[in-house]
Amino acid sequence: MLRAARIVYRGTINKHVVKEAKSPLQNLHAHRDQLSSVNLLRPLPGSSVRCYSSFSRLPLRRSRLLTVYLAPQTHRNFWVGRLAARLLKLRYLLLGSAVGGGYTAKKTYDQWKEMFPDLSQYKWIVPDFVWELDEHINFDKLSKALPDSEDLAKLLPDFEKLGESFSLLKGWLTSDKLSKALPDSQDLAKLLPDFEKLGESFSLLKGWLTSGHNLISEVIGPSDLLLLGSGDETAFKATDSQGFESSDKQYKKATDKEKVDQLQEELLQTQLKYQRILERLEKENKDLRKLLLQKDDKGIHQRKLKKSLIDMYSEVLDILSDYDANYNTQDHLPRVVVVGDQSAGKTSVLEMIAQARIFPRGSGEMMTRSPVKVTLSEGPHHVAMFKDSSREFDLTKESDLAALRDEIEVRMRKSVKNGQTVSPETISLSVKGPGIQRMVLVDLPGVINTMTSGMAPDTKETIFSISKAYMQNPNAIILCIQDGSVDAERSIVTDLVSQMDPQGRRTIFVLTKVDLAEKNVASPNRIQQIIEGKLFPMKALGYFAVVTGKGNSNESIDSIKDYEEEFFQGSSLLKKGMLKAHQVTTKNLSLAVSDCFWKMVRASVEQQADAFKATRFNLETEWKNNYPRLRELDRNELFEKAKNEILDEVISLTQVTPKHWEEILQKTLWERVSTHVIENIYLPAAQTMNSGTFNTTVDIKLKQWTDKQLPNKAVEVAWETLQKEFSRFMTEQKGKQHDDIFDKLKEAVKEESIKRHKWNEQAEDSLRVIQHNALEDRSISDKQQWDAAIHFMEDTLQSRLKDTESVIRDMVGPDWRERWFSWTYRTPEQHIRSETKNELVKMLRVNEDHPAYLASDEVTTVRKNLEARGVEVDPVLIKDTWHQVYRKHFLKTALGHCNLCRRGFYYYQRHFVDSELECNDVVLFWRIQRMLGITANTLRQQLTNSEVRRLEKNVKEVLEDFAEDNGKKINLLTGKRVQLAEDLKKVREIQEKLEAFIEALHQEK
Repeated sequence: MLRAARIVYRGTINKHVVKEAKSPLQNLHAHRDQLSSVNLLRPLPGSSVRCYSSFSRLPLRRSRLLTVYLAPQTHRNFWVGRLAARLLKLRYLLLGSAVGGGYTAKKTYDQWKEMFPDLSQYKWIVPDFVWELDEHINFDKLSKALPDSEDLAKLLPDFEKLGESFSLLKGWLTSDKLSKALPDSQDLAKLLPDFEKLGESFSLLKGWLTSGHNLISEVIGPSDLLLLGSGDETAFKATDSQGFESSDKQYKKATDKEKVDQLQEELLQTQLKYQRILERLEKENKDLRKLLLQKDDKGIHQRKLKKSLIDMYSEVLDILSDYDANYNTQDHLPRVVVVGDQSAGKTSVLEMIAQARIFPRGSGEMMTRSPVKVTLSEGPHHVAMFKDSSREFDLTKESDLAALRDEIEVRMRKSVKNGQTVSPETISLSVKGPGIQRMVLVDLPGVINTMTSGMAPDTKETIFSISKAYMQNPNAIILCIQDGSVDAERSIVTDLVSQMDPQGRRTIFVLTKVDLAEKNVASPNRIQQIIEGKLFPMKALGYFAVVTGKGNSNESIDSIKDYEEEFFQGSSLLKKGMLKAHQVTTKNLSLAVSDCFWKMVRASVEQQADAFKATRFNLETEWKNNYPRLRELDRNELFEKAKNEILDEVISLTQVTPKHWEEILQKTLWERVSTHVIENIYLPAAQTMNSGTFNTTVDIKLKQWTDKQLPNKAVEVAWETLQKEFSRFMTEQKGKQHDDIFDKLKEAVKEESIKRHKWNEQAEDSLRVIQHNALEDRSISDKQQWDAAIHFMEDTLQSRLKDTESVIRDMVGPDWRERWFSWTYRTPEQHIRSETKNELVKMLRVNEDHPAYLASDEVTTVRKNLEARGVEVDPVLIKDTWHQVYRKHFLKTALGHCNLCRRGFYYYQRHFVDSELECNDVVLFWRIQRMLGITANTLRQQLTNSEVRRLEKNVKEVLEDFAEDNGKKINLLTGKRVQLAEDLKKVREIQEKLEAFIEALHQEK
């Protein structure tokens, strides 16, 4: 049994070894199962039984079964088993990794899928016919219907040769021969496309066609969106393959001569085609540039547009027009000066160049009363704008055109002052539009030969002086306008131009109204002589003939252009060769003037920049020598500095302490009302016999005073106090930092602010109630208040006593001490008053309780006593002297009574019961003093809370108004220092702008 099992096992092993040699990995499982089954039948003695596993780390050679019974063949079989075990182990690792990685990838994919939005809701965006495209188009049928792309490419001409022909054509267009026959042929050739690149593009197209791309040529179905044909015709008709073959054979049979003829015919057709394109390009170029500028203007590219050259140049001219050349720096920058006789059509020529009727119109009367500087430039919209205004006038609208003409006329009339007819003040205007030539023109008043009624006596001389001032610029281009419809001998502008430019190096002559001249002039050769420069002694760079309309002021620019072109096309002057084609129409004129203008600019602008650079150096040197420690502040910068100082001083009002306000208010108010209190309240009340009558009189008079005068006086005092404090801060010198150049401006701001300020009208009503309540209070609460009232009363009476004594001393003259030591004498009147005073004093000594008024018999007694001593006196003089004498007596008596009342507070508390002392006058002065304190406190609150803020607001408004008024700043900020800083600023600005303009000019080259 055992031997049979071994034989079976050995045969099985050999069988598997043979198979394993061919494919060991395929039978690895079978080998393991058989081996296991044999070992399980009967284990060998002394050997341990182990089940084979690929994860076992024990080597197979240690098994007794393999080493004892299998011999050499057995060793080979177990080597294969070890290899199979290793491979099996690797397979499980790969399988596990693949399963884990797949699960992870699936999980990641599910997560990403959940993050994507549901696009099924947006399926409506794509049209329905796109989804149904396959149903309506048979792509297979279309591809079969088309001919072979290679055959189709053979039908095309040789594009390489065609490109070479186009290159020859471009060279012919840029040749010198054609430039002699046609004007600006190089510019015309630039309009053509690059034919070499065109030939290369055609070659690429041919290569693309021969590369095997198929075209869809048939569309079926009822869809109108894809329908390229109409009726029963299809978009592309299917072509029979046999037809293509026959055409291909016929084309191959063509001779070389036929190919050359065909190529020449194609070249001729191409030339005719591009000739038509050239005619259309000139018309479309303007629209394309306009669209491009509109895109930039709307900010589509979101980039900042640079200023154009002409705008930069115009800014320099505007600054120069305001610059006073005190340092011999003349304005020699080029501009086009338009001069001509009155009604010669110079304004119409300028309007044709600007392509808009922008100037006021009149029939025979003078309309241009001042120079008008017009800056022409190209832009997306046809608009006009004044230099000192932000309003844009749309020149395509008749309403804006009318408004612009009215504005120009108003500005001209405003510039004419003091009964003059014309003015040298320049009106600056800029006009932009598509196709406008860039230049700066100055329209001057028309030269007149005879003055009419209503003109100033010096009108003719003024026009000549204005014209000469502009034409004497050696770099100015003179555009001389001559009326062709009148006799040439009547013109006086040609003589003026000849004087200013005798060599004609910067003059362009323009003959207007040629249509009327052709009809009216008997000899057309006369027009030819004018254009050729043989009739006038004046010389010019060029001569032009233009037509500015039929004489109707309502004609549009387009209609005038059409009429001008129509006239010259049928004019005999042009047909007979009297006029050349480049000498007619305002279009050629504007091109020539613009070209001449820019040539003059390029030739002279750098020289002008050097001149202003030298002027700047001289001004800076003068400033360093005169003002070495001061900054170069111009008038605007000085105004801003003064403005800040004034605002700081106004703010200082809010920092005044309440105590200071109340002390000033109380003191000023008492000075204003003390006379009324003493004369009208205290003195009349003091004449009464008892305290009851005294108090009644005081109450009545205080009530009347409070109702009528006191609140108004208090408000006046508060307003005057505010003015004084404001003036003190404004005029107070701040040591070394004080700049007297601002004094005039500060004074003007102070006066204007005070003038605009109005006190709150409701303040008097509220103040009246407060004052009335304060005067009704008679209760003095403590000894301190009593002593304060005594002191206030004593100071008041002493002050009044001093004033009275001073008045008496002036009345009676110097006393014996002054006469003896100072050698002074009394006048006769003073002697009379002195005697009268002495007589009245004797009367008061006899009766110290004498009332305030003299009786008639007392006056008579005094007069007779004086007459007895030889002094003639008038009763009026006696009464006048008595008033001062009694006043002095009363004040001395009141001061004595005031001294007695110092200890009277105890009796006051007992209401003066069982006491002969009555101090009602002290109570009166306490009531007055308390009213003054409460009034001062109320006014102080109103000042700090309301009036100071309103005054500060007024100051800011005044400063803003002054800032916008250049005339005010010029009048209030003056002096050599200011003028030098102004000149230095303008020269710097001119030089910087000229350098920026020169840099941009070089970049454009």
